[in-house]
Parts: sequence; structure tokens; C-alpha cells
Amino acid sequence: MGRFHRHDDGTVHDHEHHGHDGHDGHDHGDHSGYGTGAQRVEVLESIFAENDIRAGINRDLLEANGIRALNLMSSPGSGKTTVLASTLDTLAAEMGIGVIEGDIATDLDAAKLSGRGAQVSLLNTNNGFGGECHLDAPMVNRALAGLRLSELDLLVIENVGNLVCPAEFDVGEHAKAMVYSVTEGDDKPLKYPVMFRAVDLVLLNKTDLVPHLDIDVGDYIASIRAVNPAATILPVSARTGDGMSAWYDWVRSFVAG
Repeated sequence: MGRFHRHDDGTVHDHEHHGHDGHDGHDHGDHSGYGTGAQRVEVLESIFAENDIRAGINRDLLEANGIRALNLMSSPGSGKTTVLASTLDTLAAEMGIGVIEGDIATDLDAAKLSGRGAQVSLLNTNNGFGGECHLDAPMVNRALAGLRLSELDLLVIENVGNLVCPAEFDVGEHAKAMVYSVTEGDDKPLKYPVMFRAVDLVLLNKTDLVPHLDIDVGDYIASIRAVNPAATILPVSARTGDGMSAWYDWVRSFVAG
């Protein structure tokens, strides 16, 4: 899956059509057992098309129950679950919140979120072959069965920690957000533009560490702006709570529609 990506217009691009490392880009024989690059692109387009149909079904179901859905993404270790735990502690008393907790394996993050006033539906992607690196619409559809939708105002879909694949799959959300830690380096938006370009909001997390690191927050913001001029950027520290009130206000506005 990593050799392909989908453009904003829905087309799928196969990197194997271009010559790299001295190759001319032409097919010199099938060494993978999967057929030619063109055939693989057609299959992937079919997968995306089926996913988008299921995403529409998810969105219709959520809207029928008056629910706004947020797809929350990040790389591993950015503090996404800590952000979500703090969000539940603050907002669960104001609105009905459901969480679909996506992980390749274990219920560790789901356990961290339990007892905080939200409904939590665990979604492990481990398929016996290492597990999927993202959530897709059919997976989310199955996880919705574990929630009492009539009681919810907000659904947060905590995607699998991965800075590439999750952004390419519509799961039925109404907005995409990501947590981006200052410990990841200011070059990540430029190296992994697909996710940063796809999101409506970036939480620049772990700002409490800035005094201990040789970094400039302005460089991080400039890198994000280079690939996504329109995204809302909120510097925060989920650990200390600094800046989190702006995030909570954004969520309130999002739920209000």
C-alpha cells in the first residue's frame, strides 16, 4: 500500500511507473506475483471506491443521530491519547462523547480513556499478518455497533498511529485533525505532506518541552503553512494544559456545526 497515494481529485498514483535508482520505469517482468503496476492501481482504485461508499453510509448514520465525527490522527508517541483523555475530562460533562479507539494491538489506550465519561469502542486492526496501519470505513462501521449512538453528540475516531496511510481513507468523519509533537522535528510537514495537507486542524503538542530543546515553534508553524495554508494551528501542552482551552473551544464549535 505504501507505493500508492490518492490525490485530492481521487486519482491513484503508482510510484512504480517512474524510474528510480537507475531504472527506466518500464515493466521488466513481474517479480512480485501481483501483476503489473497498472493492474495494481486499478485494484487500489476499486478498494478506495468501496471504502468511500462505506464512508458515506457511516456519515449518513452519524448524521441521522445528530453526531459530528472527528478523525484524530498522528504519528506514534505524539500524545494523541493524552490529548483525548484531557478532552474527555473537560468536555464529557457537557456533551455525549463516543470514542473509537484504533490500535494495531492491545487495549492499552482504550483503558486510559475508560472511566472518563465517554463511550469507548475498541478497534484492533491486527489481522494475524501484522495488522493494518490505518482505519478504513468498513472497520469504523463495525466499531459503531459498540456505541449507543442516540446518546452521542461527538464521535472521536482515534486512528492508528501512522503519519502516512490514515489520511488517505475517508471513514465517515466531518473533519480531520492531527496531533503533531515538537519532538518530531519541524521537517515532518514537508516530508509527510499528505496528512498535513488533509487536516482541518493541527495541535502542536508538547510545547512544555520547548525550553529544553533547540527549536523554534515558528519553524514548525511555517512548515505546516507551506503545505496547508488554511489549517487551524494550536500550540498546546496536553500534559500541563497550556493552550488546551483553545482546543476545547474548537471542539465545542465543531459539535455545534
